[in-house]
Amino acid sequence: MLLSVHLNALILRALADGSLRLAELRKAVGGPAQSTLRGNLAKLVQIEALQRRGREDKPSVLEYELTPFGRELLLAADATEAWLGLAPGGPLLLEGNGAKVAIKALVGGWTSTIVRALAARPLTLTELDKLIDGCTYPALERRLSAMRLAGQIELKRSSEGPGRYYTVGPWLRQAIAPLAVAARCERRFMRATTAPISRLDVEASFLLVAPMISLCEGTSGSCQLAVEAGGEHAGRPWAGAQMTIEEGKVASCVARVEPQPENGVLGTAAAWLDAVIGRQTELLEFSGDGEFGRDIVHGLHDALFGQFALAGGSS
Repeated sequence: MLLSVHLNALILRALADGSLRLAELRKAVGGPAQSTLRGNLAKLVQIEALQRRGREDKPSVLEYELTPFGRELLLAADATEAWLGLAPGGPLLLEGNGAKVAIKALVGGWTSTIVRALAARPLTLTELDKLIDGCTYPALERRLSAMRLAGQIELKRSSEGPGRYYTVGPWLRQAIAPLAVAARCERRFMRATTAPISRLDVEASFLLVAPMISLCEGTSGSCQLAVEAGGEHAGRPWAGAQMTIEEGKVASCVARVEPQPENGVLGTAAAWLDAVIGRQTELLEFSGDGEFGRDIVHGLHDALFGQFALAGGSS
């Protein structure tokens, strides 16, 4: 949601190559009203994405520069912009109203668990209402309508009767890319002010990306992809999915974990995010056929980030 305010992304990009004074920064981002720019800068300094300091040669001259958090937030902006560029109705610009609407619809669908419910299977409005707690029927209708108008879900007629059901669209599956980068940013720098990654987040992510994976022709087998629990239960599978591959394609993906799978990939949420975003598998634990597991992890990365590269994405 920080990035739905396009001036924030412009500020981050302007500072990517080095620090700037207020006047220089205002020019670099297109000359917004000084009061507006100061307000956005104050917010970014408050959350420690930016810092203000005096120049080395002239301490009285104040400049803004990116912090490590700011650089990670810039990666999230890049991933969001890349996702917006794949919009079914044509590319959306981050500074446009269409981008704001799409981001708001995505966040609303994710936080209300609509996305998790539809990731498992197509559902009617009545079925969704029974599954989702904490969201009134009118609110559920509004969020579904926003996601459908944004091109993230589709409403189709049932072949077995007069009813209609909602189903996930390709663009919603691709949204896991910016969500993953944003989640890593939150876990690294905003842990105290953001919600932790939940079991539903993990399940929705695996279920949505699974159909996008394409492995070498002839590759077949089953593999468990699991995020390990924390605290006293560390090392045990906590949330994940069972995936079956047939001839290089995903034949099935079910949200379930077992204590001793035939083939498995296990890691912390942080390790999984680094693996999916940056193709780094060193911190993941493989059991059974390790190469098979690595192929699936690489397939997850390629499905989400194969169409674009994130600068510093493997950091």
